[in-house]
Amino acid sequence: MTTPLLISIEHLSRHYGALKAVDSVNFELKRGEVLGFLGPNGAGKSTTMQMITGNLAPTQGKICINGIDLLDQPKLAKAEIGYLPEQPPLYMELSVEEYLIFCAKINGISRNNQTTAINRAIERCGLGEVKSRLISNLSKGYQQRVGIAQAIIHTPSIVILDEPTVGLDPIQIREIRKLIRELGNEHSVILSTHILPEVQMTCDRVQIIHKGKLVFNDSIECLNQSMQATSLIAQFDSAPSTEALKAITNVDSIEDLGNHRFRISYLKSPAKQIAIEAVNANWGLIELSPEQKTLEQIFLEITSSEPILEKTTEDVA
Repeated sequence: MTTPLLISIEHLSRHYGALKAVDSVNFELKRGEVLGFLGPNGAGKSTTMQMITGNLAPTQGKICINGIDLLDQPKLAKAEIGYLPEQPPLYMELSVEEYLIFCAKINGISRNNQTTAINRAIERCGLGEVKSRLISNLSKGYQQRVGIAQAIIHTPSIVILDEPTVGLDPIQIREIRKLIRELGNEHSVILSTHILPEVQMTCDRVQIIHKGKLVFNDSIECLNQSMQATSLIAQFDSAPSTEALKAITNVDSIEDLGNHRFRISYLKSPAKQIAIEAVNANWGLIELSPEQKTLEQIFLEITSSEPILEKTTEDVA
């Protein structure tokens, strides 16, 4: 059974004169997916989010939200979206409950269903203990929860969160991440963020935009595979020759780092063979550790590579 598409973006572009802020972006979002949308400052990330939510008209391209063309039927399409911008649209002088009553009304929830919708949003976002308090008196973490509650109060198909953990402390960040994962059980979620570990911990798929173009589109599993070690760092008391190291089975190349340290690249780990050879040849093995790429390194490699080429699952296969 095919999972239904909730977002379909085709050749989406936004130009400001000669500047192509977003340049022919294509992607899809399926029901139940949590998509991490990454990009350096000025990459076109926020512009893309604004177009998807109907707050900015594209120069060209097509946006379908749950099968509804956003440009042809904006009111129907927007009803399928819940949006939390980077600065939550909160009225600080209202209590949490008063604010959510207002949100229920502007989202067109019928009077008979408003109480149920409000109580459900309060429960899902863990706001029960603070529902009677003024929003201005809440911590930043609870204010973010209120922002998420307004985004999901009308039970949209798609929830779009722009930098939802900015300015939060570690405990608040962990709570918001848990909430985002829970939202993925009932909604499709787009998470726009600068925090790379956040994507690893909460998302099913990752997209990276750079200079207006989509340069990476793959699953978290494939991203994690890209981070797997393909080299070892070895240090010896008595340095062997590079020729002796190259002769070891499965060693691909050697880089001398100085001070009897070497970077040993491989296709299949030669760690066991290196340890055996070091003992037999009396090299005095001091260090032997895998060198794993960090998510930050991969991100920098992708966003600094020229020319920009979109990397997908098909490329990996």
